[in-house]
Amino acid sequence: MEAITDIEKLREVALDQHGFVTSSQTEEVGVSRPSLSYLVKHERIDRLERGIYRIPQVSATENDIYQLALLWAGDGAFLSHDSALAAWDICDINPTVIHVTVPKKRRVQKQGCRNVVLHRDDVSAGDLKWWDGMRVASPFLSIRQSIERGVSSHVIAQAIEQGHARGLIDNKQAAKLEAELEARGSAGK
Repeated sequence: MEAITDIEKLREVALDQHGFVTSSQTEEVGVSRPSLSYLVKHERIDRLERGIYRIPQVSATENDIYQLALLWAGDGAFLSHDSALAAWDICDINPTVIHVTVPKKRRVQKQGCRNVVLHRDDVSAGDLKWWDGMRVASPFLSIRQSIERGVSSHVIAQAIEQGHARGLIDNKQAAKLEAELEARGSAGK
């Protein structure tokens, strides 16, 4: 029987997380802290944030930054607001920061991850979907959040139209979002 190395154990976890593992996950798969320190010291893995490591043997993707932000925010975190709109690719938006939402009672004690805006909200499981292996606000919720945050009306209208055309939001949801966008516009005048 062939022994599995620590780097192979970490790679198995990292394959489902865009090449990242957390220190708690390393412990769960039986990689000790001294072994983890050894792998970092000898540049076999990279320490990116406190408690988050990149396994170089897993190819990088364009969505790695989103996974890093979610791992930093911890349990219950999901992509939201502008970032979720970008993930769904239903409008022309290019966020300059990553929006992540965690449950209201969730404590994030770590220093801020670069370019991450943390929001707190309790949402139902039905408001969350999976995208590229990550939890993300549903198209309906992400548009609603973006309306509340003040994203351009043109961008929101495009998101509603494209989301509806692609079957990501239904007629009732589209009408509700259009009414909220209109109400926002009326309140601003």
